[in-house]
Parts: sequence; C-alpha cells; structure tokens
Amino acid sequence: MHDPLEQEIKLLIIEALNLEDVDAADIDPEAPLFVDGLGLDSIDALELGLALQKRYGVTLSAESEETRRHFASVRALAGFVAASRTA
Repeated sequence: MHDPLEQEIKLLIIEALNLEDVDAADIDPEAPLFVDGLGLDSIDALELGLALQKRYGVTLSAESEETRRHFASVRALAGFVAASRTA
C-alpha cells in the first residue's frame, strides 16, 4: 500500500537534499534514513527538518531523543507529520 503522505515525504527528501540519483520508489518507507538505508548525515537532517517545517508546519528539536525517533524512517516521519496535523 502506498501512503500518500509517505510518498510526499519521500519526494520532499529527494527535493530538499538534491538526491539526483534517488527515485521515490527506491526509498523503503521502513528503512533507516541515517547510517544504513539512505545514509543521510546531520546536515541532511537539518535541511530535512527545515523542509518539513516549511511544508507541514511541524517543529522538530535537533537535540530531542523524540526527534531521532521521528527521523528513523520515512514511515516514522509520516506518522509524526500526521499526528502533528491532528494535534
């Protein structure tokens, strides 16, 4: 099943981080975004956080353990954004 929000977030990641060689279909929604999986780094996290803030109005604290959980995967980010929308 393709969750539209997960798809949106995949495209946002590709766009925000200029991942030219990555297609949304290449990103496993449950794969880790950092280290393994997409292999993003802390700079990517900041850029992605800003992009998410601009697009969805969500606020992420860089130092928060909770934020690390939200950034675990596309699926985790989608869950966070969806929960923030209804909050």
